[in-house]
Amino acid sequence: MGSTMDKIKGTANELAGKAKQGIGEATGSERLQGEGVMQEAKGKGQKAVGDAKDAVKDTADKVAGAAHRNL
Repeated sequence: MGSTMDKIKGTANELAGKAKQGIGEATGSERLQGEGVMQEAKGKGQKAVGDAKDAVKDTADKVAGAAHRNL
């Protein structure tokens, strides 16, 4: 999966998690609040993976560019 898709899915999971937490608080459901916390954390992790993929790609592009200039 590409970095953009990781970030999109991460954002969706974060939003869904926050919504679950809010609904859980409104209804007094600790289970739903817990699920929301977990889903939000999953989303943050997915976004971090997307950011890491971007960083690796940027570094690889810089290395390739430098190698090409030295030829």
